[in-house]
Amino acid sequence: MPSLDTLAFDNGFARLPETFHSRVQATPVPDPYLVCHSPDALGLLGLDADAIRHPKLIDALAGNRLLPGMDPVAALYAGHQFGHYVPQLGDGRALLLGEVNGWEIQIKGGGRTPYSRGGDGRAVLRSSIREFLCSEAMHALGIPTTRALAIVGSDLPVYREDEETAALVTRLAPSFVRFGSFEVFYYRNQPEPIRELADYVIRRYYPEFAGLDDPYSAFLHEVMRRTAELMADWQAVGFAHGVMNTDNMSILGLTLDYGPFGFMDAFDPGFVCNHSDTGGRYAFDQQPDVGAWNVTKLAQALVPLMSVEAASAAIQDYPQIFSQAYVARMSAKIGLTPGGDTVGLLLDLLELLAANRIDYTIFFRRLCDFDSAPGAANAPVRDLFLDRAAFDAWAARYAAALRQGGAPDAERRTALRAVNPKYILRNHLAETAIRRAADQRDTSEVARLHALLTRPYDEQPEYDAYAAEPPDWARKIEVSCSS
Repeated sequence: MPSLDTLAFDNGFARLPETFHSRVQATPVPDPYLVCHSPDALGLLGLDADAIRHPKLIDALAGNRLLPGMDPVAALYAGHQFGHYVPQLGDGRALLLGEVNGWEIQIKGGGRTPYSRGGDGRAVLRSSIREFLCSEAMHALGIPTTRALAIVGSDLPVYREDEETAALVTRLAPSFVRFGSFEVFYYRNQPEPIRELADYVIRRYYPEFAGLDDPYSAFLHEVMRRTAELMADWQAVGFAHGVMNTDNMSILGLTLDYGPFGFMDAFDPGFVCNHSDTGGRYAFDQQPDVGAWNVTKLAQALVPLMSVEAASAAIQDYPQIFSQAYVARMSAKIGLTPGGDTVGLLLDLLELLAANRIDYTIFFRRLCDFDSAPGAANAPVRDLFLDRAAFDAWAARYAAALRQGGAPDAERRTALRAVNPKYILRNHLAETAIRRAADQRDTSEVARLHALLTRPYDEQPEYDAYAAEPPDWARKIEVSCSS
């Protein structure tokens, strides 16, 4: 197992011409301290659990020193933000340090870069804790995502709505290239960098397409497919991203850039988790269509490499792929195959959940124990509803479908517990952990939540309170783009 001094750092992205990035040194923070870390993510780099305690690594993750082989760069990109094209964005507070074992290592909050656009380039403890916890929680849910290695904090003051303290979150991904990485060169009318970046991405991450007559169409189609599947994952688990700008869309189909995200409590198709999104562009029920819209912007950016017809053909199956993936995931959540009346049952169920404002996660977890016998009361699920008669009518149809084509109840209960999580990162849980860490430098709740959320499908009865409906005060929590 390598030590810190023998880690084999590489940086394939940094070897691209400086058209694509700027070399930047992080701005040090005073007295960095470890807030939390993910042993699982640490293992991806081939390091043992004790390595994270080494002052050299903490200093490196704070941006205060470089380990041998690190070559930090900030990437250039553009993007459509809330539907409007912004010609130059880029890593305004993130630095790609290098890569180890095929994982790019990026620190977020390392200070100003050429792309900071007047910002301070810092991240705060609040947003860093949220990103760390949600990245690892999404991975445990089986949803493609960037990973989070650690948070390093500092008492350096950072000013947002109020004075807060600085933190840096270390993110891992095979690549942080995003849709906007191509858009910036399309709108500058620079086709050669588009080709060079596409060739790099295909060579590194889609080598199966490299020998094709038209590798770019195949690449675009695969990114489209992964994006559609990712949207189905988000919708099935009740996750809203909050800022689905094209610069936040991964060319690997990963959940990227956790800001004002939110898991739904009471089911509301129009749920808006971002307080800044006053028009509801990125509402929960809009995410699949926004994913499709973003894919069209990527296709447009790649048109210099193919014909318009080829680009259109590469993305035309998005609605079908999303629909099939979503129906498959939702059917699994209720223990039925996608055929027959399953879609009708699902649509009626979602309407029923919305009308009764039922907690999305709690409902599906209780449904795991549904008794399909005729006349069964199913009180734990039924008692969630104000309109009991409407639930009874749906439950009778559901029970009949289970008896006709579902697995035996005992077998189905096991299967449903593997796809319906008991624990999600609810806003009030994150807020409690953040307050303790910020006010008292007590990071024990962050560690506890992290450990809990790495096993979201397990019962863990000692943590039942973490699976309950949110308290009344949680309704006042607002999450914005500054989060």
